[in-house]
Amino acid sequence: MTDMTQGRTAPSPFVEAAKDAVFTAILVFLLGWLMVGYQTQVLQGQQMSYVTRYDDVIWAVLLMPAGRFLLTLNRFGRTLPALILGGLAFLYLFGAGVLGVLELPIYGSLFVTVDPLQPDILPFDQPMVNVIFGIGAFFVFAAAAKERRRKTVGAQTFEVREAAEVRQANFARNLSGILGPILIILALIIPFTPWGDRKLVDSLILVMTYVMLGWGLNIVVGLAGLLDLGYVAFYAVGAYTYAKLSTTLGLNFWESLPLAGGVAATFGVVLGFPVLRLRGDYLAIVTLGFGEIIRIILINWQVFTGGPNGIGNIAKIDFFGIPFERNPAEGTMAFHTLFGLEFSTTQRVVFLYYVIIGLALITNFVTIRLRKMPIGRAWEALREDETACRALGINPTNTKLTAFAIGAMFAGFAGSFFASRQGFVSPESFVFIESAQILAIVVLGGMGSQVGVALAAILLIGLPEVMRELSLYRMLFYGMCMVLIMLLRPRGLLAHREPTIQLKKRGYSR
Repeated sequence: MTDMTQGRTAPSPFVEAAKDAVFTAILVFLLGWLMVGYQTQVLQGQQMSYVTRYDDVIWAVLLMPAGRFLLTLNRFGRTLPALILGGLAFLYLFGAGVLGVLELPIYGSLFVTVDPLQPDILPFDQPMVNVIFGIGAFFVFAAAAKERRRKTVGAQTFEVREAAEVRQANFARNLSGILGPILIILALIIPFTPWGDRKLVDSLILVMTYVMLGWGLNIVVGLAGLLDLGYVAFYAVGAYTYAKLSTTLGLNFWESLPLAGGVAATFGVVLGFPVLRLRGDYLAIVTLGFGEIIRIILINWQVFTGGPNGIGNIAKIDFFGIPFERNPAEGTMAFHTLFGLEFSTTQRVVFLYYVIIGLALITNFVTIRLRKMPIGRAWEALREDETACRALGINPTNTKLTAFAIGAMFAGFAGSFFASRQGFVSPESFVFIESAQILAIVVLGGMGSQVGVALAAILLIGLPEVMRELSLYRMLFYGMCMVLIMLLRPRGLLAHREPTIQLKKRGYSR
């Protein structure tokens, strides 16, 4: 194929794909030979030795360049090979790997060879490694599907594309309206179901805590459009506020809850003032620095915060003054005695579960109500265009400060609950990775979408808790989810960034 304007021959897609595949093979071989090919191990009573894993390196050198070859062809418009081979590889590697991770009997009968002379049916011995490569195959398949969709959409007129976006937004809004009540009902009845044991309820408490944190950050990032990478600082402020009020003044959880939220909101305003003129990446860097400053203060101010040792002996939550104890103090009635129940440690866990559900629903209700009020519409205007927001007479200073303060307040509530549940707080619980987790939940669910944030929290927090094997690959799981969402749902799982109030065209008769 000759390019007449340039006077030279255009590169062949297969030649370019082969070049990329060869380069990838060399890179994978150089990195994998030492990092994967050799593994140290220490057997009991013996010195340290190493074992070789050359077969894993060879399979990696074969599979990863093949994926790169298909992606390069897809970049040149040849989507069919990537679509077919990527889909088949995903079904085979991912499906078989999941069967192995779940330790199902069918995995051993189908994919494990007993005779050493027979070739292995799967490339890798460890099922999770096959799952990882299956995810990579799905990435190839998704890239090809997106490219074919882009060609189809590119050939459409502007009116057709606009109508398709409206349909997608309506679908996300209608689906949110259906899933929201279903998720609430399921959350309320799970402790009373046959599978609602203590382990599951305890995991759901963690999920609901992140749902509440995600909804709080959604005010700042999703509604106001302010990228905050230091949100965990307000979480820490709420936790330490309750810890000090409990250990120093003897206040219980219910008395300290509004104070913890108020102190966190004050810190939100303190953060808001220095960043009033910052946008985008610069705002993210400053908020990241604020989160690290709070963490370093918690470590070094040992007289007040206990330093790295943290604060212990924090009062646990009670049923409005009624303790969950087998033998309470004299003159105090225990929870199980009051309701005529047999004592069980699960009672406190279930009560904690419903408390965090109540706090999360309050966060959701307040956010939805604020979104329909003038301050909520001001947040949306600020998110879309700050310059136009100023031109409309909206005060950006007040708008930003209220977003930071309200978002921080809900983080303070969640931090207070966290301290009451754990009975101990330390700076190790409030590192940057927590902020990244919460931001990932908001982005994955769809900025501005309440139901989407809840689904993302279940996906990123709940699933690794249920599948403990997958928790070892948590960061890989995050990366996979984010990449796939950016390919398939660039705006999030259930995002529909439509203004709360729209001005409709008024018809005039002549």
